[in-house]
Amino acid sequence: MKATQFLRRASLTLCFLALATMAFGQATQTKEFEPQVGQAGKDVVWVPTSQALVDKMLEIAKVTPQDYLMDLGSGDGRTVITAAKKGARAMGIEYNPDMVELSKKNAVKENVTARATFAKADLFETDFSQASVITMFLLPDINLKLRPKILDLKPGTRVVSNTFTMGDWQADETATVSENCSNWCTALLWIVPAKVEGAWKLPQGELRLTQTFQQLAGTVNAGGKVVTVTDGKMHANEISFNAGGSIYTGRINGNVMEGTVRTGTNSTAFRATR
Repeated sequence: MKATQFLRRASLTLCFLALATMAFGQATQTKEFEPQVGQAGKDVVWVPTSQALVDKMLEIAKVTPQDYLMDLGSGDGRTVITAAKKGARAMGIEYNPDMVELSKKNAVKENVTARATFAKADLFETDFSQASVITMFLLPDINLKLRPKILDLKPGTRVVSNTFTMGDWQADETATVSENCSNWCTALLWIVPAKVEGAWKLPQGELRLTQTFQQLAGTVNAGGKVVTVTDGKMHANEISFNAGGSIYTGRINGNVMEGTVRTGTNSTAFRATR
């Protein structure tokens, strides 16, 4: 009898332990993920962008309902969700699957799931060529690795970074938030410029340009007279430069440049091709 009682008690104890283990496992599985500031990620640690700076980043990028925004390293989804609230379509790219699921839940809470989506993906392997706005809070070396891909995007694409630069590619606009933001409070905006470097045929000669991001230099050779290009700038598809006192302003459409050239008080149309 004693042996039988012992076996029964042992069996009950094992059953209780099994049930307790199952209950603990279920509780662990159902516990909601809570991100921790500084938690490790694939390329960077997670530090949230303050809502005040998110608002400023979208403001200087002039986000509208016509935009498609992609947030690289979207974390808890706040930038994507804020853009969706403005009526834009927005997608977050995030490598951490727990953060992706958290973002989806946050989008449900804010009732923006029709416009806010999230994908578990590597930002270096992601195609963001369809985006009109790109936002990010990545380290400078990551920005530099992404820079060639960004410069190949459609001219006029707006790129906004929290605090960190693009190396020697100078920002077109910078804004700092002082209220409701204690760390990482600067937004930097770049406008992807059209690529115009090379020789362009003018009716009266040749325009030859060199390009460093949005800055231009070069020469105009007209009738054997060569003048230097100064104050050359690109803003998306819009070009402007000074050549020997004549001010050229125009727009790039593929391999065609059209606009006006103003010399003193006289303005005439010009067209260049390559």
